[in-house]
Amino acid sequence: MSAIYSVTLGSVGIDWRDVYQIIWHKLSGTSDLSGNVDVSHIDIVWLIRLPRVILAMLVGASLALAGTVMQALVKNPLADPYILGISSGASLGATLAIMLGVGTTFGSNFVGMSAFIGALISSFLVLFIGNIGRRTDIAQLLLVGVAISAICSAASSFIVFMSKNREGMQTLNFWLMGSLSGANWENIKLLFPLVTLAMVLFIIQARILNLMVVGDETASNLGRNLQLYRILYIVIVALLIGFVVYSCGIIGFVGLVIPHIARLLVGANHRKMLPVSLLVGALFLLWSDVLARLIIPGSEIPIGIIVSSVGGPFFLYLVIQNALRRRG
Repeated sequence: MSAIYSVTLGSVGIDWRDVYQIIWHKLSGTSDLSGNVDVSHIDIVWLIRLPRVILAMLVGASLALAGTVMQALVKNPLADPYILGISSGASLGATLAIMLGVGTTFGSNFVGMSAFIGALISSFLVLFIGNIGRRTDIAQLLLVGVAISAICSAASSFIVFMSKNREGMQTLNFWLMGSLSGANWENIKLLFPLVTLAMVLFIIQARILNLMVVGDETASNLGRNLQLYRILYIVIVALLIGFVVYSCGIIGFVGLVIPHIARLLVGANHRKMLPVSLLVGALFLLWSDVLARLIIPGSEIPIGIIVSSVGGPFFLYLVIQNALRRRG
């Protein structure tokens, strides 16, 4: 119901009954609509707003899922899906595409595709270097992630500094702040199967996630070796975030904020927490996108600004709470 209502909102107001009729018309293949439905609304609903709403929910659920898994994996409530350098890798890929034209052979979505490849490469680099000479060590993975992020950020900044393309800079800034304006059915067909499979997998693996939070020693006593699970989970999260970056750019803080909200609502058991995180993440990004479209009439704010305005203060609150807890 929330999704249908959000489709009615925009510069052109559309009655919710018309939205239902248009969706049924498209899904059932009927040749006619009620005479009360404005024909011009069909493309607005089916080609613009509905794909955007569905993509927002998929992205929100993906980021929340990735955040929940990362926090369990590193046993740190301040962890975020971009902690392993995925964000900076995506930024470098986008920068190369926009400022230097790298990846134009990918077609009209070359920026998103270049960012997707950058995200995957940075993630796999962190995973490979973090495992050199030893078993998976979380502290080492985090340190490598910080180093990869610094290298990618420095490279992106150098390219932007040397470029004289002002239009490219504006495009890059808008894309790096995240936007769902490019939503279409092709993006949804690409993202939906991956998100669904990841959801099912991690819900089934909820017990392993609980063991990761408890610790390796307890898991070993129960006959579970968590090292292979960690590698598998990192790869899946990297793929998931890579496709999200490809679809809508970089949207931070969702993976940080939403798991905490879910934890407050149902506790730390991942069997309950994961489904709630998925639902809350989907609704959070859905209504964040509605705000991004409506807050300034006739214009659209990048959704990353809306999300960061909530995530930034919340992140500081978590840091302060964590520091006070350690002192106590």
